[in-house]
Amino acid sequence: MSTTIRTFIAAVLCFLAVAAGADDKAAIQKHVDEIVRAINKGKEATSYSADAYTPYVFIMKPDGKLIVHPFLAGEYLQEKAAPVHTALQQATTGGIWVEYFWKGGQKQTYVRKTNNNLIVGSGQ
Repeated sequence: MSTTIRTFIAAVLCFLAVAAGADDKAAIQKHVDEIVRAINKGKEATSYSADAYTPYVFIMKPDGKLIVHPFLAGEYLQEKAAPVHTALQQATTGGIWVEYFWKGGQKQTYVRKTNNNLIVGSGQ
């Protein structure tokens, strides 16, 4: 196979990976935004199941206690993962993507605050 063809194939694969990542980010943001809207309208945060979404969704109180999480519900994030907790504190009511380094890799999480300052998030 010629170098030109290999370069073309690599470029197409990179484009497809970026496009798939953008779709994943849009789906993540949609899930988080829907949950925030529902909580703001009165739905109980504890009624959500973390693993009902892919990737999972978490909901955290302002003090760092996770109220929805697949395996850390009831735990304080700052005690389990201080760098992640610090990054998530950037959450806004309009939503923001935050980046942090965790378990050997760069992570991206979309976080958004509810009207009562819960932090809802999901990421890659």
